[in-house]
Amino acid sequence: MTAYDLIAEADADDERRLWVRKLINAKDEIVTFVDSRLDGRGAGEYLGFLKGSFNVSFRVGFGNGKPSPLIRFAKPGHTLSAWRDEKVANEVRAIEYLREKTTIPLPHIRCWGSADESPAQLGSFMIMDFVEGIRLSTLLKEPNEDDQADLILNPAIEETTLDTIYDQLADYLLQLSRLEFSSIGAISKDAASSTWAVTGRPLTYNMNELATLTGYPADQLPTTHFESASDYFDTIARQHLLHLKTQRNLSHDAEDVRRRFFARRQFHRLIPQHCIEDAGPFRVFCDDMQPSNMLVDPATLRITALLDFEFTNSMPAQFAYDPPWWLLLRGPDMWLDHYSMDEFLARYVPRMEQFLRALERVEAKAAAAAAASVGDGHLLERQRLSARMRDSWQTGRFWFNYAARTSLDMDDIYWAALHDHEANGDGLSSLDAATRADMEEMVALKIEQRKAYDADYDIRFPEEAESQ
Repeated sequence: MTAYDLIAEADADDERRLWVRKLINAKDEIVTFVDSRLDGRGAGEYLGFLKGSFNVSFRVGFGNGKPSPLIRFAKPGHTLSAWRDEKVANEVRAIEYLREKTTIPLPHIRCWGSADESPAQLGSFMIMDFVEGIRLSTLLKEPNEDDQADLILNPAIEETTLDTIYDQLADYLLQLSRLEFSSIGAISKDAASSTWAVTGRPLTYNMNELATLTGYPADQLPTTHFESASDYFDTIARQHLLHLKTQRNLSHDAEDVRRRFFARRQFHRLIPQHCIEDAGPFRVFCDDMQPSNMLVDPATLRITALLDFEFTNSMPAQFAYDPPWWLLLRGPDMWLDHYSMDEFLARYVPRMEQFLRALERVEAKAAAAAAASVGDGHLLERQRLSARMRDSWQTGRFWFNYAARTSLDMDDIYWAALHDHEANGDGLSSLDAATRADMEEMVALKIEQRKAYDADYDIRFPEEAESQ
């Protein structure tokens, strides 16, 4: 179950709210700034705003049928403030790279800059063309009058509608899976040689969640790139354990601590079993690629843009070989939290098979095109992405990869999908004396942390303490 540090979350929301007020007060200055950057000659006018999980955008119009751009700012609080420049720079470079190497529909970035260059010192920004369309998740979701209801794929959606969407997305994922680098990390272009390479650490969605919402020490997160998948997973395993140690409210009681400790320790032991293509090449992967970050024309079902590439990196190739986690719109962690593994599988597997059939159609077309151009009909037959995705699912690597990318949910994922209950029971009885001692030391620490956290929580939220 996803469980944030509610005090850290409230502090982050407070930081965001203060910044939003500053943003609103600077509306006219922002419009003037965009006008000057795009040579609008004073015609710029505010048309409205759009908000996402990590960004807020103002739309500016210039009249006379001219394109209306967006200026998008990274929100502090929801993004660690010290990382906003890095986040925006990574996204700009990722979009530029993908526009150069793929046919994926992406927004055109007019200009971008760091916090020092922004209007009213609001923070790092990018100015991009506005793209028409509605969120794909809106088109696909189950109708519900409750705006706060979980986002779930409509079980009654037309198969032909999904086939049309899946054919496009399968093509995009196939293109992404062919983009190779020799290291794991953020990518950029060398100005002198015009070649793309990994030049920085992999700033990921999970790192941002840990740094903003759990109390995890940000200075203990990766600071450089990786040369092997196993080194990366070793770092993730240590990260999972440090997360357990540092998020004060992560566990409920002594038994919960023991289960989390065991799950995170066992994750490290699973690395040799599930780590493939250790030395690379590594593949481009976007942590936050999902239907809520895609736009579609509802009349034609044509996808008009994929958005939000701030957590795009060269990553272990096996991430790109997973069937999409978002086929039900929300990931398996939500289903394990509110429903059950059986319910998730009953809904997910048919959609996965439908997506893989779409991917096979796309691969067949690509193979035919390759045969026509180079005379090798077998060029794309070897190691097809659809076969790799089936292998990921059948071996359980899908679940290992998901646990690697979601520290807050890895315990539930481990016990539901990675632990061999028949062979190992609860697993705790198999621990040697030294490991059991480490576990009990963690239990004592977490119990004391929880007491201190609860006391701080009552001070931070006195109205809730009084109502109890």
